[in-house]
Amino acid sequence: MIQNTLIEIRNISKSFPGVKALDNVTLDIYSGEVHVIIGENGAGKSTLIKIISGVYQNDSGELRLKGKLIHFTNPKQAIKAGISVIHQELSLVPDLTVADNIFLGRELIKGKFLEKREMNQRTQEILTSLDLDINPEEKIRNLSTAKKQMVEIARSVSWNSSLVIMDEPTSSLAKHEVDSLFRIIRKLKSENVGIIYISHRLQEIPEIGDKVTVLRDGVLIKTLPVNETNEGKLVSLMVGRQINNYYHRENKKIGKIILKVESITRKSHFKDISFYLREGEILGIAGLIGAGRTELLRSIFGADKIESGSIFLNGKLTDFNHPSQAIHNKIGLVPEERRDQGLLLDKSMRENVALPSLNIHAKKGFVDKLWEIKASEEYKKKLQVKTPSIEVILKSLSGGNQQKVIIARWLAADSKILLLDEPTRGIDVNAKAEIYHLMNDFTKSGGSILMVSSELLEILGIADRIIVMREGMITGILDHKEASEEKIMTLAALDE
Repeated sequence: MIQNTLIEIRNISKSFPGVKALDNVTLDIYSGEVHVIIGENGAGKSTLIKIISGVYQNDSGELRLKGKLIHFTNPKQAIKAGISVIHQELSLVPDLTVADNIFLGRELIKGKFLEKREMNQRTQEILTSLDLDINPEEKIRNLSTAKKQMVEIARSVSWNSSLVIMDEPTSSLAKHEVDSLFRIIRKLKSENVGIIYISHRLQEIPEIGDKVTVLRDGVLIKTLPVNETNEGKLVSLMVGRQINNYYHRENKKIGKIILKVESITRKSHFKDISFYLREGEILGIAGLIGAGRTELLRSIFGADKIESGSIFLNGKLTDFNHPSQAIHNKIGLVPEERRDQGLLLDKSMRENVALPSLNIHAKKGFVDKLWEIKASEEYKKKLQVKTPSIEVILKSLSGGNQQKVIIARWLAADSKILLLDEPTRGIDVNAKAEIYHLMNDFTKSGGSILMVSSELLEILGIADRIIVMREGMITGILDHKEASEEKIMTLAALDE
């Protein structure tokens, strides 16, 4: 296989008000190569791929695709040139079929009618070529997260893309789903497709990458072959220093039971769930995708209604019919899908942080803006949110910084129980360490955390006890001293 230079990135710079997102970045991407780009949140990764794909325009420097100078002013031009992006937040239309999404914007039409049969047939050919068992006529909303990801890839293949950019493609996938994704990536690579792979999961890099580039504060620090580096070296390059005691579990006082769940059921999601959460405790929930973990947190928070069973808060029976009732009782939820369920993207950090506390701090029916500013500035500093101002619109922040804003919201609301669903998804290693410290500080002060995570090392490193779920049921509860990756995976995949 001949490797040719696919895209040349030369001295690219890009600035936003108060921030230089990219500073003189030079890089080559080759066909038939998986080029991993890593860096902390705010390092410039998203800005770079948005320039390559036509979302942003660079202030200086140039791009060449297969030797030809390019300057895209919109993503359509990039797609036409053979560049496609699979974003972390998937861009499929839920109520359309797989085939409809594959051909969205370039539908096959005969006269005034869609050529549905032809679209389905061509979609099936693409799916078969990728060894994907997905029905072209299935609606997107009925697919698992992993299959939605595969549909995005199939759409890129249908465009005959020569460069595919994948932004955190495994952040919502279980191990066996990651294996399927990697198989497809290797297939694309064998067909001379170039791949830019953005990830915070450093352990994936040796398995899938050929080269790795490290960005820090908009500057390219180093590009090197994957086989010439290791996780420790990459972390040092990313943050400019060594990170010690990464998970940082501290000895702390575990107090009385604050939340007790008895035999709760929500049909088709989870059944007969019982456990307790104590003051000062981090209780992890592990399991494969589809085990019912997210649905369990939503039901405790009052976003979804349980059909049977009981939930007790401080010994008192509760029946939350709405999240506002949970918030009133000092319970906060950080959802897995932060952009869709957790944030007001067109509002500022200040407005997002203050949202659940508006009534509490209102003065004579009016919003207390001075409190909003004080609280937002405090948590901007404490959580090291990278934004030039608390008044910056949230959609302009990186995913990791958006996640920090949601956590700041509940800390500012004086929550006593935090329900965290994939709290470090899409967050870099340095920010993860900061979040773990914050979690420990929260529990040391008497708060309690119920945390869902798909990262076993995270669950093992931070949780005091671990609930393991499979197909909506609890298959085991382990103390951290007895827990191991092998034990958790055995319980998560246990045959009934």
